Amino acid sequence: MAENNGEEKLLAVARHIAKTLGHNTNMADDILQIFSNFDGRFSKENLADKVADGDPRACAALDHSLKSLDHRISQFVSSDRPIWADSADAVAFLDAVDELVAAVAEWSQLSTDKAFGACLARAEDMLQHAMFRLEDEFRSLMERAGESFDLTPPYRNGVESVENIPFDSEEEENELETAVNDGAEEDQIPVALPVTDYDIVIDALPAGTINDLHEIARRMVAGGFGKECSHVYSSCRREFLEESLSRLGLQKLSIEEVHKMPWQDLEDEIERWIKASNVSLKILFPSERRLCDRVFFGFSAAADLSFMEVCRGSTIQLLNFADAVAIGSRSPERLFRILDVFETLRDLIPEFEALFSDQYSVSLRNEAITIWKRLGEAIRGIFMELENLIRRDPAKVGVPGGGLHPITRYVMNYLRAACRSRQTLEQVFEDYGHPLKDYPKLDDRVAPNSSLSVQMDWIMELLESNLEAKSKIYNDPALCYVFLMNNGRYIVQKAKDSELGTLLGDDWIRKHTAKVRQYHVQYQRSSWNKVLGILKLDGSSNGSLGPNGAAKSMKEKLKMFNTQFENLCRVQSSWFVFDEQLREEIRIALEKILLPAYGSFIGRFHTELGKNADKYVKYGVEDIEVKLNDLFQGSSGSTGSRK
Repeated sequence: MAENNGEEKLLAVARHIAKTLGHNTNMADDILQIFSNFDGRFSKENLADKVADGDPRACAALDHSLKSLDHRISQFVSSDRPIWADSADAVAFLDAVDELVAAVAEWSQLSTDKAFGACLARAEDMLQHAMFRLEDEFRSLMERAGESFDLTPPYRNGVESVENIPFDSEEEENELETAVNDGAEEDQIPVALPVTDYDIVIDALPAGTINDLHEIARRMVAGGFGKECSHVYSSCRREFLEESLSRLGLQKLSIEEVHKMPWQDLEDEIERWIKASNVSLKILFPSERRLCDRVFFGFSAAADLSFMEVCRGSTIQLLNFADAVAIGSRSPERLFRILDVFETLRDLIPEFEALFSDQYSVSLRNEAITIWKRLGEAIRGIFMELENLIRRDPAKVGVPGGGLHPITRYVMNYLRAACRSRQTLEQVFEDYGHPLKDYPKLDDRVAPNSSLSVQMDWIMELLESNLEAKSKIYNDPALCYVFLMNNGRYIVQKAKDSELGTLLGDDWIRKHTAKVRQYHVQYQRSSWNKVLGILKLDGSSNGSLGPNGAAKSMKEKLKMFNTQFENLCRVQSSWFVFDEQLREEIRIALEKILLPAYGSFIGRFHTELGKNADKYVKYGVEDIEVKLNDLFQGSSGSTGSRK
């Protein structure tokens, strides 16, 4: 029974050698005749013994086998013509390679024998040359296919057909066809179509080429040249990706170059980066993943390695730019573009996790998450810089007329604009914001709903403290309160009906509205109470003066009133109240206290002086009202925009 099994093994070897020699029946019979002269123990070990003993017939059989394979393979290896130019040649070459790979695998088990070792060395040398030629053919196929396929998203020319792109419905497909046909000129000039739907995958190479590449890759992996195949593949596809990014306008910039760019140029580069990142992570990289999986089907490790090598350079280019933005200047005006970069990278994290999860590329996913978090830290750092900017804004020269201070306008417009990205900022400050204990002035309050609310409240505290310090520059207390009224009113108006006001809360709005009213009361008291005091009539004291004394006293009071009233009107007409409604509220309030008091005084004055009163009365009640309407018109240096 053992002898029959050994015979079957040896006959199988003989048939393999016969097949290797070109399927020649007569030669196969000769080989079988050679083996029939061996003893009855037909096993590989016995065959090895025969070769080791120098049996010329056994050695001749192996030599013939190698020479036949060498002849079949060398005619392709040495050819100057591309093998895959002829499909029959490609099939023949692959068949020969298959046999050589199988022979090397079989003979490797007997490599300890000198004769088999020598044969194995010759076979491995042949295999190496065959692999080199396969590598060249692989590269050539990819390069030729790449030259015939010119795709730069979002350009439509270069996509083989609409059928290559998956559609959810026939209507969607018809819409794209219409867009393409309407946008194409007769000479087929590429037309840029806006990318609004990234849920597409591109077949970057023709299906026939992908199949040929897979067949070559299968042989190279089987022959132990899987890494070499991956390197050739990745070098060709890497060039395609780099060219695609270049055509999307993205430059290769070092961190130092990014930091030295003028801000306007950097803004433009960020805009290009956002587009390139979305196209790369949602179209280009998934398409490359799909292509890798098809070329290296059945060899997941080779597919993963190839994909990593293809996308690594482009991914690092995208991430390095985002990192340069994250660690760059934290000037407050950069917040909005850094928010754009943060949001873009945040929204692409699912793509990073889906694409870069294998052992070769997981580091790219981790780097993306790290840089995204670093951008969050940069955003928090920008708000810290805004705090410092408010603290450092000097209180040296007052705004003419007590008008709006530039720091008020800047901070409020800045916060309103920033809060349009409230959801993103909420996320940032939940992760990177300071805890409530870091804001001592807020400790005794009811904690706001979020860390962002704490941040906004704290910035408003800093701004108010800064404005209060600036108000002390004015020597006139009334002008101090006009300044605080103006800036307080502006703050409340900007906060109301906005996301900023929602974060600060209704209680905050009510409190600061009341504070503006208090400034109004204090202004009125500090500037007009003295004038009102002059108009105050004291019946008992005037009676003690007698008729002539009372008249004289009233004439002196009227003269004093005219002087102080004119002085106040002259001074306060150059002051500025930016808000028309606030200006009207101040005037109405003044009219309510001043006109009745003045009217009463003038009536009493006419009673005391009789017909002679008119020559002393300079202003009628209507004249006083007209003069009050001239208040707070401001000068050229104090008027300002409400924006």
